[in-house]
Amino acid sequence: MPTDRKFFVGGNWKMNGSKKENDKLIEMLTHAKIDPNTEVLVAPPALYLPSVREKLDKRFHVAAQNCYKVPSGAFTGEVSPAMLKDVGCDWVILGHSERRHILLETDQLVGEKTNHAISAGVNVIACIGEKLEEREAGKTEEVCFRQMEAIRTKKKSAWRRRLVSLPQSFRGTYASRHSSGQSGWKLLTSGSVTAANCRTLAKQPDVDGFLVGGASLKPDFIEICNANA
Repeated sequence: MPTDRKFFVGGNWKMNGSKKENDKLIEMLTHAKIDPNTEVLVAPPALYLPSVREKLDKRFHVAAQNCYKVPSGAFTGEVSPAMLKDVGCDWVILGHSERRHILLETDQLVGEKTNHAISAGVNVIACIGEKLEEREAGKTEEVCFRQMEAIRTKKKSAWRRRLVSLPQSFRGTYASRHSSGQSGWKLLTSGSVTAANCRTLAKQPDVDGFLVGGASLKPDFIEICNANA
């Protein structure tokens, strides 16, 4: 990782939490000693975004787990980037594998959401990754490069507001062809990041940070946040 770029750790709470459980996580983070050279983000369910943003120390970012591709309209159940900003949320996770594979979001839709969010001034963590059967069929590069192309933009000024979360199966391949420093994108690694292996992973030259799921709901998340210290 370039020395002038901060390490980045995102915690995706997914569809977990309650007001009581969220308060416990907020307290844990508030009292934690976090490496000052690391940026930390949490992504609670949409219903809890305003309360988490209000209660959580401002040194932490708060992200949504999804947003739509247009500012407003007849799109029941969706939220726009402008709405996220209105409640103090300046980040969003887009293209997560669970939304691609369970909710059937296409590469095109993920790309449209990503570019609209950035145009609206919301920072994006864009998730890239193949399904198990695609990996076993030797299609990892084909699938991941196709997904990368869908979120690409010619507007270089937008690169600073976009992180890319890559599976470990593809991270090395992408980094060998496109240095994160040259592309302007930070490369996060996702999948199987734990307190036990996070420091080893953080030392990899093509890792700018992590995007973790279930581990962000446990005390181990603090260890992961300090992996690059």
